[in-house]
Amino acid sequence: MPQSQAESLARQVIARLRSAGHQAYLVGGCVRDLLRGAAPKDFDISTDARPDRILDLFPQSGLVGAHFGVVLVRDAFAQVEVATFRSDHEYEDGRRPVTVHFETDPKADVLRRDFSINGLMMDPETGEVLDYVGGRVDLDARLVRAIGDPDARFREDHLRLLRAVRFAARLGFAIEPATFDAICRHTALITRVSAERVRDELVRILTEGGAAGGLDLLDKSGLLSVLLPEVAAMHGVEQPPEFHPEGDVWTHTRLLLASLDRATPTLALGALLHDVGKPPVFRVVDRIRFDGHVEKGVEMARAILTRLRFSRDDTEQVESLVAHHMHFKDVGRMKESTLKRLMRLPRFEEHLELHRLDCLASSGNLETHELVKRKWEEMTAEEIKPAPLITGADLIAAGYRPGPRFAEILSAVEDAQLEHRLSTPAEALEWVLGQYPPEGEG
Repeated sequence: MPQSQAESLARQVIARLRSAGHQAYLVGGCVRDLLRGAAPKDFDISTDARPDRILDLFPQSGLVGAHFGVVLVRDAFAQVEVATFRSDHEYEDGRRPVTVHFETDPKADVLRRDFSINGLMMDPETGEVLDYVGGRVDLDARLVRAIGDPDARFREDHLRLLRAVRFAARLGFAIEPATFDAICRHTALITRVSAERVRDELVRILTEGGAAGGLDLLDKSGLLSVLLPEVAAMHGVEQPPEFHPEGDVWTHTRLLLASLDRATPTLALGALLHDVGKPPVFRVVDRIRFDGHVEKGVEMARAILTRLRFSRDDTEQVESLVAHHMHFKDVGRMKESTLKRLMRLPRFEEHLELHRLDCLASSGNLETHELVKRKWEEMTAEEIKPAPLITGADLIAAGYRPGPRFAEILSAVEDAQLEHRLSTPAEALEWVLGQYPPEGEG
């Protein structure tokens, strides 16, 4: 595996620290990934050097966590975090320790960490691994296990409840039984974590790989009912078998997530929430009906994303995905102008991909998806959204009084333009005069 710029910098930093008489090792996720044969996303270093010493050795660096002894060392191409060995004490907010003690023993530093697979240290020159917590055994067994007492680890840092799920989902690992039981016992603690931190972990669970497995773990642990009861409510909500032979709304949604491949956050959320409006509107009259589920789903998606402090841009995109996901079924009988308006939606590629996933998770028929995809790829941006043939100013010049009627007229002109019935401003104005005479005429 070729060496990344971050790995090269990490090796240089460790060599410099050691030449100055300090212990220094790669630590955490980068070691886990190197042992798995995967490319680490970033590199962290643990050392007995105190923060002021690290700053002396690397003058271009800066403190990112003075209280916790974390220094960010940069060069022109990469950056690595260098942290002083420490032990943590007295977590009071369920997130960060009130006090830390700098240590000289690497074992003390490892024992404060979350999971055994993240508690490994490595000498990058020799490949020697320091393993004080059985991390290599758990890595081989594909297990996420809390270091020490799992109840204590989750009481210290409540976000670890979600981090356990994320690592298990992304790596395709199981959560060790005692660790999982502790998660189940402490699900209520997640409500004490800020919405922003919960949001970020949920997004990672949905987008880093293994989203369906992550959903299963959230559900089985009880975390889903605490954080997203609207999604947990999908269980057992039956669907018409002629349209959904796969089963209930939960099964359908899980199948969508199983097909996600490193999706954007908004697409992943659209997949999770596209049918969130079905449970509240479910009813059986002559058959199973979900009347108004799209409108209800948009309302619920907005409430969920607002609760989790998503940005306005992300919220609006997910709302749009939910609002339009049923429109694709009408493509076969859709006017060309309507189809072009659908294709001009912002980030239309996400709408198209959600439709593909929706089909795969139900009938498996991708004919409509392929039709729309082909048309979208063949059309230019100008064809999908051409410059208007006439404007409100043209209507005023032609003797029309400004008012609500303008929107109706201009929309009708655009329809005709998109359907190739009108192509010049003169044609458009003549058509308008015939179809929509100025008030008082005709």
